[in-house]
Amino acid sequence: MSRSGPSLMIKICGLSTPETVAAALDAGADMIGLNFHPRSPRFVTLERATELAAMARGRTAIVALLVDPSQEQAAELAERLKPDWLQLHGRETPEQIRSLKAATGLPVIKALGIAAAHDLAAVADYSEAADRILLDAKPPKDAAYPGGHGKAFDWSLLAALDPALGFMLSGGLDPANVGQAIAATRPWGVDVSSGVESAPGVKDIGKIRDFVAAARAAAAAATTEAGRT
Repeated sequence: MSRSGPSLMIKICGLSTPETVAAALDAGADMIGLNFHPRSPRFVTLERATELAAMARGRTAIVALLVDPSQEQAAELAERLKPDWLQLHGRETPEQIRSLKAATGLPVIKALGIAAAHDLAAVADYSEAADRILLDAKPPKDAAYPGGHGKAFDWSLLAALDPALGFMLSGGLDPANVGQAIAATRPWGVDVSSGVESAPGVKDIGKIRDFVAAARAAAAAATTEAGRT
């Protein structure tokens, strides 16, 4: 799927409590993300993640976010957590992604940081190795951990992408701007973390609900508009 519609995938990432997992499920999120990067304020232990995944299994897709994992680390996590996807946020090469897929048997979402047009050059190589590409804002040079850090990038850059590429959009999304983002870029999915928080790592139940509702409304509007053209 390369254009947004009723089946737009909505992912709430960085969940760390039963209450916020329940909120994402009740709101109708298609994916939840569990963050295993120790430097992130959204880090969860494997033990806590297993408890949260048990709540979500069968109701939404479970995504395990890793940064430059070894094959052994990824395989152990896949065996114990049994996620539906791996999401890679490090400097993994296309060859390493293929190896991780083979070691875990899981599909991979590869995050790429975007700040300028030349950053899109990597998309072609990575899209052949990963099952989905997540386009995120490039982190500051002095950032302690990967990710968009609540900042949006220039969405107009994505006009240069192959229209057939089904990508996920992240970076600075929140309930107020996700509709505009969907209308501008027509992604396969949207991914939010800090945009539904009241403080770093502290998810806001109301913002989760509002984000999912806004994204669904925008996807429906995009489908209606496409039907008129």
